[in-house]
Amino acid sequence: MTTGDVPAVIALERALFPLDAWSEAMLRDELAEPTRHYVVAETGDTVVGYAGLRFVPPEGDVQTMAVSEQAWGKGIGSALLTELLDQAAARGATHVFLEVRSDNPRAQDLYKRFGFVQIGVRRGYYNGADAFVMRRVVEKGTHE
Repeated sequence: MTTGDVPAVIALERALFPLDAWSEAMLRDELAEPTRHYVVAETGDTVVGYAGLRFVPPEGDVQTMAVSEQAWGKGIGSALLTELLDQAAARGATHVFLEVRSDNPRAQDLYKRFGFVQIGVRRGYYNGADAFVMRRVVEKGTHE
């Protein structure tokens, strides 16, 4: 993701998460952090997904991840998550965490397929929903 992608990402963010959307300033601040890695997925010239990782080895956090509803079911979420996990591993993060809305079974299923397990609940974390805290552990030198 580059700063040139920010307007498209923010438009998608607002469409997908109207109650919890990040501000443009928040996203720009994230892109400026050296401990972050953000990517976009594009179809032609259109941003259809994005994801971000915070890494402070041995831990990493999926900061955000979203795919346009029109692009659901095409493997974009899997590709974005694969990129984040590859980056986490390359940077020495063996424990990757995330929060996912309790009312988003589609995302929960994706994370479970990648080896994330629920380790807690944050009540009222999102506007109108709890967050399930999930973790994936891969020890150095092992493969998935």
